[in-house]
Amino acid sequence: MKRNYTTPFGEADIVAQKGDVYCFVEVKARESDAFGLPTEAVNREKQRRYRMIAGYFCSCLREEVPVRFDVAAIYEGGLEYYENAFI
Repeated sequence: MKRNYTTPFGEADIVAQKGDVYCFVEVKARESDAFGLPTEAVNREKQRRYRMIAGYFCSCLREEVPVRFDVAAIYEGGLEYYENAFI
Protein backbone atom coordinates (compact mmCIF):
# COMPACT_ATOMS: atom_id res chain seq x y z
CA MET A 1 0.00 0.00 0.00
CA LYS A 2 1.16 3.49 -0.84
CA ARG A 3 0.00 6.78 0.60
CA ASN A 4 0.34 10.08 -1.24
CA TYR A 5 1.60 8.32 -4.37
CA THR A 6 3.04 11.13 -6.47
CA THR A 7 3.40 11.02 -10.25
CA PRO A 8 3.96 13.60 -12.99
CA PHE A 9 0.15 13.58 -13.40
CA GLY A 10 -0.73 14.30 -9.79
CA GLU A 11 -1.10 12.49 -6.51
CA ALA A 12 -3.27 9.57 -5.45
CA ASP A 13 -4.16 9.66 -1.77
CA ILE A 14 -3.97 5.87 -1.41
CA VAL A 15 -2.97 3.00 -3.67
CA ALA A 16 -3.99 -0.32 -2.11
CA GLN A 17 -4.17 -3.86 -3.35
CA LYS A 18 -7.12 -6.19 -2.81
CA GLY A 19 -6.41 -9.57 -4.34
CA ASP A 20 -5.03 -8.89 -7.80
CA VAL A 21 -6.80 -5.50 -8.11
CA TYR A 22 -5.05 -2.21 -7.39
CA CYS A 23 -7.36 0.37 -5.81
CA PHE A 24 -6.69 4.05 -6.34
CA VAL A 25 -8.49 5.89 -3.54
CA GLU A 26 -9.33 9.58 -3.41
CA VAL A 27 -10.02 10.70 0.17
CA LYS A 28 -12.26 13.74 0.59
CA ALA A 29 -13.26 15.27 3.91
CA ARG A 30 -15.72 18.01 4.75
CA GLU A 31 -16.72 19.48 8.10
CA SER A 32 -20.04 20.67 6.68
CA ASP A 33 -21.96 20.63 3.43
CA ALA A 34 -21.48 24.38 2.90
CA PHE A 35 -19.16 23.63 -0.03
CA GLY A 36 -20.94 20.47 -1.17
CA LEU A 37 -20.59 16.84 -0.29
CA PRO A 38 -17.12 15.26 -0.33
CA THR A 39 -17.99 13.06 -3.30
CA GLU A 40 -18.98 16.10 -5.37
CA ALA A 41 -15.36 17.25 -5.28
CA VAL A 42 -14.32 14.23 -7.36
CA ASN A 43 -15.22 15.85 -10.66
CA ARG A 44 -14.42 14.77 -14.23
CA GLU A 45 -11.00 16.43 -14.15
CA LYS A 46 -10.06 14.64 -10.92
CA GLN A 47 -11.27 11.36 -12.42
CA ARG A 48 -9.23 11.95 -15.57
CA ARG A 49 -6.16 12.64 -13.47
CA TYR A 50 -6.66 9.43 -11.49
CA ARG A 51 -6.87 7.43 -14.71
CA MET A 52 -3.55 8.94 -15.81
CA ILE A 53 -2.02 8.17 -12.40
CA ALA A 54 -3.14 4.55 -12.74
CA GLY A 55 -1.64 4.37 -16.24
CA TYR A 56 1.65 5.69 -14.90
CA PHE A 57 1.53 3.16 -12.06
CA CYS A 58 1.04 0.31 -14.55
CA SER A 59 3.88 1.57 -16.72
CA CYS A 60 6.17 1.55 -13.67
CA LEU A 61 5.16 -2.06 -13.00
CA ARG A 62 5.77 -2.78 -16.70
CA GLU A 63 2.48 -4.63 -16.95
CA GLU A 64 -1.20 -3.93 -17.09
CA VAL A 65 -2.99 -4.87 -13.89
CA PRO A 66 -6.66 -4.65 -12.95
CA VAL A 67 -7.43 -1.29 -11.32
CA ARG A 68 -10.45 0.38 -9.80
CA PHE A 69 -11.15 3.85 -8.53
CA ASP A 70 -12.66 4.33 -5.08
CA VAL A 71 -13.67 7.37 -3.06
CA ALA A 72 -13.53 7.63 0.73
CA ALA A 73 -15.83 10.43 1.91
CA ILE A 74 -15.38 11.69 5.45
CA TYR A 75 -18.25 13.85 6.59
CA GLU A 76 -19.29 14.96 10.09
CA GLY A 77 -17.21 12.26 11.74
CA GLY A 78 -18.55 9.45 9.53
CA LEU A 79 -16.98 7.56 6.68
CA GLU A 80 -18.64 6.41 3.49
CA TYR A 81 -16.59 4.28 1.13
CA TYR A 82 -17.51 3.93 -2.54
CA GLU A 83 -15.90 1.09 -4.48
CA ASN A 84 -15.78 1.58 -8.24
CA ALA A 85 -16.86 5.18 -7.78
CA PHE A 86 -15.92 5.95 -11.39
CA ILE A 87 -14.38 4.31 -14.43
